[in-house]
Amino acid sequence: MKDLVEYIAKSLVDNPQAVDVTEIESDNSVVIELRVAPEDMGKVIGKQGKIAKSIRTLSKAAAAKEGKRVAIEIMK
Repeated sequence: MKDLVEYIAKSLVDNPQAVDVTEIESDNSVVIELRVAPEDMGKVIGKQGKIAKSIRTLSKAAAAKEGKRVAIEIMK
C-alpha cells in the first residue's frame, strides 16, 4: 500500500523528490503518513479534498484484499 500511495503522490506533484511516505503497521491496520512539499499540498488534496478522498479509496481497496484497514494521513 505504501508503494501505491507513493506512486500516486509522485505522479501528482511538481517536486516528486520531496514526497515522503511512511507506513506504520499494527495487527490488522496500517497508517500511512504522506508528506509533500508545501507548494504541492493543494495538488495532493485537490478541490474540496476530492483527490485525497480518491487516494484513500484506492488504498482501502488494496488493504481490503489483504484483510487490513488503512488510514491515510496527509502531513504538513
